[in-house]
Amino acid sequence: MGNRGLEDLIPLVNRLQDAFSSIGQACNLDLPQIAVVGGQSAGKSSVLENFVGRDFLPRGSGIVTRRPLVLQLINATAEWAEFLHCKGKKFTDFDEVRQEIEAETDRVTGANKGISPVPINLRVYSPHVLNLTLIDLPGITKVPVGDQPADIEQQIRDMIMQFITRESCLILAVTPANTDLANSDALKLAKDVDSQGLRTIGVITKLDLMDEGTDARDVLENKLLPLRRGYIGVVNRSQKDIDGKKDIKAALEAERKFFLSHPAYRHMADKMGTPRLQKVLNQQLTNHIRDTLPAFRSKLQSQLLALDKEAEEYRGYRPDDPSRKTKQLLQMVQQFSVDFEKRIEGSGDQVDTVELSGGAKINRIFHERFPFELVKNRFNKVHVILVSNRKKTFHHLFPFIFVGFRTGLFTPDMAFEAIVKKQIIKLKEPCVKCVDMVIQELINTVRQCSNKLECFPRLREETERIVTSHIRDRESRAKDQVLLLIDIQLSYINTNHEDFIGFVIRKGWLTINNISIMKGGAKEYWFVLTAESLSWFKDDEEKEKKYMLPLDNLKVRDVEKSFMSSKHIFCIFNTESRNVYKDNRTLELACDSQDDVDSWKSSLLRAGVYPEKTITVSKLIYFACKNLNNIDNFSMDPQLERKVETIRNLVDSYMAIVNKCIRDLIPKTIMHLMIGNVKDFINAELLAQLYSAGDQNALMDESQEQAQRRDEVLRTHQALKEALAIIGDISTSTVTVPLPPPVDTSWVGGSSGGRRSPPPSPTAPRRMSSGQRPAPRGAPPPPNRPGPLGPFNNSADSPQAPSRPNRAPPSVRHKACFFLHDNESKGV
Repeated sequence: MGNRGLEDLIPLVNRLQDAFSSIGQACNLDLPQIAVVGGQSAGKSSVLENFVGRDFLPRGSGIVTRRPLVLQLINATAEWAEFLHCKGKKFTDFDEVRQEIEAETDRVTGANKGISPVPINLRVYSPHVLNLTLIDLPGITKVPVGDQPADIEQQIRDMIMQFITRESCLILAVTPANTDLANSDALKLAKDVDSQGLRTIGVITKLDLMDEGTDARDVLENKLLPLRRGYIGVVNRSQKDIDGKKDIKAALEAERKFFLSHPAYRHMADKMGTPRLQKVLNQQLTNHIRDTLPAFRSKLQSQLLALDKEAEEYRGYRPDDPSRKTKQLLQMVQQFSVDFEKRIEGSGDQVDTVELSGGAKINRIFHERFPFELVKNRFNKVHVILVSNRKKTFHHLFPFIFVGFRTGLFTPDMAFEAIVKKQIIKLKEPCVKCVDMVIQELINTVRQCSNKLECFPRLREETERIVTSHIRDRESRAKDQVLLLIDIQLSYINTNHEDFIGFVIRKGWLTINNISIMKGGAKEYWFVLTAESLSWFKDDEEKEKKYMLPLDNLKVRDVEKSFMSSKHIFCIFNTESRNVYKDNRTLELACDSQDDVDSWKSSLLRAGVYPEKTITVSKLIYFACKNLNNIDNFSMDPQLERKVETIRNLVDSYMAIVNKCIRDLIPKTIMHLMIGNVKDFINAELLAQLYSAGDQNALMDESQEQAQRRDEVLRTHQALKEALAIIGDISTSTVTVPLPPPVDTSWVGGSSGGRRSPPPSPTAPRRMSSGQRPAPRGAPPPPNRPGPLGPFNNSADSPQAPSRPNRAPPSVRHKACFFLHDNESKGV
C-alpha cells in the first residue's frame, strides 16, 4: 500500500508501550489506535475474531467484555499469542487464550459481572493479519445485573470516553443492521467526541438477519446518516455456527458468497466483508499515524532527550569496578552532606513546597511550637493555688493566705520566690519537648536525604544508622544543657532586674499638696515608685533626689477635694502613727484627674501599699478557721483578692523575664549542640565512619531494582532512537492516501422525526440498464457529481460500482445527518 514504513512503526511503538508499562510508567506516546465501540451483542467480538482468524474471545449472555482488551495484531511468519501480564509465555492454543482472558478479568473484577477500566494487553502474531492495534471495549448496557452497581451505564460510558476522546484514537462504531441506525449507541457516542466525523468508521453487522424485503443499501452507500469515512458491512458467524465450531475461514468464504449473491450488495461486494474491513482499518490507521506524525515525533524526541543524560551515565557502566565504587561512594556522601545542609538552610532544590520540613519546620518549632508550650505552662493566678487546693488541710493553705501581707510574721520575698521557682520548674517539660521535636525532624531530614542512596541499600542503611546514632548521642548532651539553664534560673531570683516591675513600678509627675505656705506651698515633683520605696526628684532626669520614702507600714487614704482646689487628692500615711514626710503625718499627693488618682493607687497596691480599709490578721485567721469545715465553698475577701493580685503581677513580671530568656537561649543551645554539630559530623566524620563500618565494596552493591532500571533505560533509549529513525524514513519515502472530503448532504431534506421507511427492495425492476435511476416526475435533474466517498473509494484495484443518483426518492425521508464537516474549503 505504499506505507510499509508506517506499518513497521506500529509494532515498534507497541514494544515501547510494553516496556514502559512493565516498569510501571505510562508511555505517554499516545500512539493512534482503533477503539471498537458498540452495544451488547452488536457483533464486536466476532469482528475481532474474524480479523485474527481464531476463536479466542469469551462468549456468553449479558456483558462478557468487562475490561478493555488492547489487541495488538502483528504480521509474522508463525502464529501465537502472548499477554503482557504473562510476559515470555507463548500461547499457541487459542482456547487457552480465551481462558486466560476470563481468568484475568475475574481476578480484577470478580466473577459476578463487575467491570474495571484496567486493560488486558494481548498481542497476536500471525501471517493472516495486518498490523493493527485495536481496543475492544465493554458493550454499552442499560440495566445492571449481578453485582453491577446501579450506575453501570455511566461507568461503561466513562470507560469508553477515556479512549475515544483522544484525538489520536480512531472510532470503529459497530451497529447491527437489524436495528434502527438512528438509535445506534456507538454512533451517538462517536458523535459526542467527533462531531466532524474525522475519526469515525462505521461497521454494519448482521446483514444476513434483516427482515425479508429490507436491506441496508442506503447505509452502506453512505446515504443515510453519512460518515466521512463511510461504512463497511460484514457478516459474522451466527450463534449456531459458533456452537457448531464452524471454522472462521469457512465463515469468511460464506461471507464473501453472501455479498456476491445478494442483489442489494453484489455491486459493491469487493468493498464489503471482513478482509476489506481489515485492509481499510490498516490503511486508515497508517494514514492517521501520518496525520499525527509531527506531534508523535515531538513526543518521541522529548522522551529521548529526557533519557539522554541517564542513558549516557549507564552506558559502559561496570557494577563491579572497585575504582568506580570508591569514586561513587565519595560522590554519594558528598551529595548527602550537601542535601542535608540545603534542607536545614532551606535552599536549592531541597525546598519542599508541599509541607514544612527540615529547617523550615525547625524554625516553626523554635518560634511557634516552643513559645506555645511555654504559654501553656504559664502561671495563671495566685488564688488558683488556694482554690484548686481546697481539699488540702488548713495547715497547707494557711501560709499561702498570708503571702501578700507585710505583717512582720511572714516574709513576702520567701512566698514570692516559692511561687516563682515552682513556675520555673514547670519550664523543664516544654524545653525537653522542644529538644525532642527538633531531634525527630533531624531524623526525618536524614531519611529524606538518604532517598538518593536507594540505589545502594547497604550504603543507605549504614548512613542512616551512623547519623541517627550521632543525633541520639547529642540528644542527651542537649537535654542536660537545657536542664542546666533551668537550674541556673532557679539558683538566683534577680528581683533587681531592670525589666522587673518589683524594681520600678511607675514613674510620673505628682503635686505634693500639703507643703506649708511658708515653704512655697504646693509643688510638682517627678515621682519614682519601686517595690521598696517612693522617691521624688526635682525633674524627670532624676539627677537631684529630693526625698526617698520607704514603703513599710504605709497605706493609702482618699482625701476630699477642697472647694478652691482644681486637683484630685489622695494621701499616704503610716499605720504606726509616725510622721511620713518630715513633720507631716500624711503626704498629700494631687493629680489632674480622678483617673490618674486611680492609676497611682493601683500602682501603689502592686507595691504593697494598700487602702486604709482592710481586714486585720485576726479577722483573717477567724475567717479561715470558720471556713475550715466548709472548704469547698471557700472564697476570699475582696481586699485579700487585691493582695493576691499584687503577688500575681509580680510573679507574672518575673516569669516574663525568665520566659524571654528561655525562649532566646533554648533555640541557641539546640542549634549549637545539635544542628550545627550534626552538620559538622556529616561533613567531617561520616565518610570515615562508613569506611570503618565494614567492606566498602559491599556498601556499594546496587539494588536489583537499580540494575533493572538501568537495563530498561538503555533498552527504551535505543528503542526511541530506532523509532525516530523509522519516522525519519517515513517522512520522505511514504505516500499516504488523503482523507475523504466532507460528505455532501445538500440533498438531504425534510424532518428527521419518526422511523425511516425501508427502502424499496433492490430486486424490484427499478434500475435502468445504464445503471441510472430516473428522477421523480416534476423534479429537476440530479446534478452531475460523484457520489459520497467512503474509505473504500481510494483503492485503485476496487471494481467500480454502478453509478447511482445522489438524490434520494422523495418518498424516503431520512434522519438528520451528523458527523458533517461544515467548511469544505478547509480541505481536511
